[in-house]
Amino acid sequence: MILLDGGMGRHLKEIGAPFGQPEWSALALIDDPSYVLQAHNDFIDAGSDYITTNSYAIIPFHLGNKIFNEKAKELLELSGELAKKAKENSKTSVKIAVSIPPVLGSYKPEVFNSNEARPILELFRDILLPYGDVILGETLSSVEEIILVQDVFKECGKPLWISLTLEDDTSNQSTSKLRSGESLDSALKNIDFRAVDSILFNCSQPEVMERAIITAKNFCQKNILIGVYANTFPPINSSQKEANNQLREMRKELDPAGYLFFAEKWQKAGALIIGGCCGIGPEHIKELNKLR
Repeated sequence: MILLDGGMGRHLKEIGAPFGQPEWSALALIDDPSYVLQAHNDFIDAGSDYITTNSYAIIPFHLGNKIFNEKAKELLELSGELAKKAKENSKTSVKIAVSIPPVLGSYKPEVFNSNEARPILELFRDILLPYGDVILGETLSSVEEIILVQDVFKECGKPLWISLTLEDDTSNQSTSKLRSGESLDSALKNIDFRAVDSILFNCSQPEVMERAIITAKNFCQKNILIGVYANTFPPINSSQKEANNQLREMRKELDPAGYLFFAEKWQKAGALIIGGCCGIGPEHIKELNKLR
């Protein structure tokens, strides 16, 4: 069992870091990076085997075009250096996952454009690659996004993990779908398993993850690891895709014990990598150590 960390943004908010919309977790990088180092250390202390660079919000969607053009390189380097420092200072064998976000915005497959996204992804690759033990393309909402991330990172020389975000429709028990509406089966058929080492699912309801794990396990070769890191948001529907509009409430029942309940199901279904996304803190990761 491999334990990831949890949601950087919400934990920064919890520990008093500069935090707000639209900058999200990037605001701490800009105003007081010491909080980012503290957050990394908190997850390491909780038992995470991997910490994730705080690079998710270093995109025009969160920073705006002006600040992105002026500061993106500096902030990306800083996110890598902070993760590296936390790793070097740790007494564990923690590793670094480089966060490659949906560079045109989360849950927004309808605005994704490969020509616009490619240079941003290449910037992430060129700056963050030296810091990572693995490359984590996360919260990917469409087949087009998957194909582009694979293409940009296929020869990077580091393990490539692809993480998909799913529709939160718990009433449909037969077919898992990406937020684009495309089927998970279609997404898996477009993954190049010569380049991809792990398939994960993130930033969706815990309830929709088990079915996706089973689908992926039946499709993938045995050497492909499957993972999950869910969020604690209420369901996100098609009218709520503007991730920057407001801070969303968290589901109170997904406390550490409540989240472990789902994680045990994921592990039983075949997940070998488990962590948390938005709203999952070090206290949840500490509880997940019971899966070992």
